[in-house]
Amino acid sequence: MSSSLVVCEVEESLREKLKKFRFRKETNNAAILIKIDMAKQLVILEEEYEDISLDDLRNELPERQPRYIVYSYKYTHADGRVSYPLCFIFSSPMGCKPEQQMMYAGSKNRLVQIAELTKIFETRNADDLTEEWLKNQLAFFR
Repeated sequence: MSSSLVVCEVEESLREKLKKFRFRKETNNAAILIKIDMAKQLVILEEEYEDISLDDLRNELPERQPRYIVYSYKYTHADGRVSYPLCFIFSSPMGCKPEQQMMYAGSKNRLVQIAELTKIFETRNADDLTEEWLKNQLAFFR
């Protein structure tokens, strides 16, 4: 499968939301939860969250449906520095319908491209979405 294959288009209002989110000035954790409208084959905004931990966000995810998450995280480094990485997390839990998994997997690269993100993570188990898991993922980028 070619990385240029576009399964679903990204809704224009979501494109604008992602652009604004990249340049946000707030210093709290925040997230954009994104889903695919299967009937329209369109990537759309599901919900926005301000000041939300990964634990709380994990509870917002559907059990058996994939979702994309764009997460702005306040990351305190071991040396005391603080950064605010923007993370793209693709959650595709076990037990999803195969057609949903394919549609989400096939649309992921285009969404990452549009959002201009470089910290891209995937999980098949929503229980993995913890602060410790994210810190381990981000350690690769030091």
